[in-house]
Amino acid sequence: MKPFFSSIAGMLCLGFGSAVAQDAKPTPDSPSKPKLVLQITVDQLRGDFPTRFLDRMGEGGFRWLLENGVVYKNAHHAHANTETIVGHATLATGAHPSVHGMVGNVWFDRQSGALTYNIEDPRYTILTRGAGVDQDQEIDPTQRVAKSDGRSPAAILSSTFSDELAIHTAGGAKIFGVSVKDRGAVSMAGHAGKAFWFSKSAGEFVSSNFYYEEYPDWVEKWNAQQYPAKRYGGKTWNLLLDQSTYLFGDRDDQKWETTMLPFGRTFPHRFGAADGKGFTTFLTLSPAGDELTLEFAKALVENEQVGQDDVTDYLSVSFSSTDYVGHLFGASSLEAEDNLLHLDRTIADLLSFIDEKVGLENTIIAFSADHGGPEVPADLNQHGFEVNYVHPEKWEKEKGFGALKKRFGIGQDLIREYAHPYLYLDRELIAEKGLDLAEVEEVVADELVKFEGVALAVSSTALSKGEVSGTDVIEAVLHNHHPKRSGDVYVVFEPHWFINDFDGLSVAATHGSPWRYDTFVPVIFAGAGIQPAKIYREIKTTAVAPTLSALIETKSPSGSFGEILVEVMNRR
Repeated sequence: MKPFFSSIAGMLCLGFGSAVAQDAKPTPDSPSKPKLVLQITVDQLRGDFPTRFLDRMGEGGFRWLLENGVVYKNAHHAHANTETIVGHATLATGAHPSVHGMVGNVWFDRQSGALTYNIEDPRYTILTRGAGVDQDQEIDPTQRVAKSDGRSPAAILSSTFSDELAIHTAGGAKIFGVSVKDRGAVSMAGHAGKAFWFSKSAGEFVSSNFYYEEYPDWVEKWNAQQYPAKRYGGKTWNLLLDQSTYLFGDRDDQKWETTMLPFGRTFPHRFGAADGKGFTTFLTLSPAGDELTLEFAKALVENEQVGQDDVTDYLSVSFSSTDYVGHLFGASSLEAEDNLLHLDRTIADLLSFIDEKVGLENTIIAFSADHGGPEVPADLNQHGFEVNYVHPEKWEKEKGFGALKKRFGIGQDLIREYAHPYLYLDRELIAEKGLDLAEVEEVVADELVKFEGVALAVSSTALSKGEVSGTDVIEAVLHNHHPKRSGDVYVVFEPHWFINDFDGLSVAATHGSPWRYDTFVPVIFAGAGIQPAKIYREIKTTAVAPTLSALIETKSPSGSFGEILVEVMNRR
């Protein structure tokens, strides 16, 4: 990678070009407007991960960001349900889910009477024939909720930074989101941009007709090359370095790791034949998923001429493999360690490419994660923690909810749906029986906390009326509460306890709590003259979008009430 600023002259030539002062050169008070905002989001990148294995990382990836950026060492999501869409939407909008509306990967839609996948929209189908409802096979049951292959950002209730950039530039800014996950791409591209994601059923990057009537030629050509099949068919995920050099080099076969054949749970992990069952899913369970995302993003930048004119463009790249690896193997595993070493090289490759095509001196980089992640309970047991998985299917619900029957004359039938962290009550039945909803919620909440592993259960009516307060966890639950989408009772498990059963598939670890290991993420701003610094005060991820808005001098997203990070504004 070439030096961050190749020359002072190169920086000074980037004037505002205003009618008042065509020849004015940037000053410390008027830095050059960037050609590109590059927002990098890593799925399940806990805040300690960028430095955990830094001793074996190169110069151009995590190390470059840490040395050349404003690094916030104590950044947290402030909402309770730390899931993929919730964190991505928060980073994009600067709003809490109570405002942007993405309260979970799924929620119960009372109008339709069914669970809803966050960005599903049957009005806008995927353009690729045969992509179908892209069920993430076995490792992402939330996608199975989707009834159609339609996708759009319509359910996001706040504008995003990228939306505001589009409005600010009268549609002149090129805006794109790329990810393996549909929700990782759609949320960041916003309503005004264009999104591409990897369809496992089609084995290629796809989009919906919300964005295009038909694909650009370059997308058709890229997909026609059958790039994933040609590059990875019959190959394996191998360790990057000698196994003896790894911190977790002796942990290649832990009893709690998930086995999916032929991928397996020990190195080398086999992808199988390109036409084999599960082939494209196995790619996403490894560094290959991030490598595919990078290669598609590169093709997009080149073919769409991103960052090549005087209007600031926006590119979001969301890397997903860290999340899948964390679920299957856990945070402290050989797979997680090796994946991060691969990711470091992938990020270095991306930054080097952007430096070559746009110039890092012309690019503002915003780096973060949608959520952190837990350690595996069985691993913590070895360190003296008495923790375990939560098994709601083993709860003695009839006995446990006996208080409901005694008080209301009806028991479990009052419960309509449980989609963690929300329990939804049968409001029609409650009304039919002439019961008070708030009272039923309170009794259900009181009973739930008696079950093993449950730390807290909160009535939605109490949240809406402001009747609960006083703790950081309650505050996080409030930030997650949207009256039309949230359930009737919010359930919080004890620290390090979580459900690990995904429709019969036992995974090693699952995020989604308000505890610090799940809320803790890196936040780094770099590029375009931003002066390096390390900041240790606590900040919230709602600060990312309004800070980008301040840098570009657009108005903040409609639901954003986050702070502007003043250290980032110190640009030369």
